[in-house]
Amino acid sequence: MAGNFDIIKRRAKISQRLKENLIESLDMDIEPCDIDENVSLVGSGLGLDSLDILEIVSCVETVFGVKIPEGDMLPLRSFNTLVDYIIANDGGIA
Repeated sequence: MAGNFDIIKRRAKISQRLKENLIESLDMDIEPCDIDENVSLVGSGLGLDSLDILEIVSCVETVFGVKIPEGDMLPLRSFNTLVDYIIANDGGIA
């Protein structure tokens, strides 16, 4: 059971760190708790544009050491899918 707790704890830590870095790098006037984990990153969700997406990709590479291949939009569908992608690619906090 400790393994599941560690996974949940790691996911929460990555999620919080990602929220903080997205807010900072995108100069958003919100708090981390304002970002719903199911929110879409593009379109009507957070309303980000293509330049913002490039900033997110750069943030993920810098902070977590995880590369998102050019043209691969699947990890960028929502905040949760991005966190899942970071975890699946063994991203840590640099």
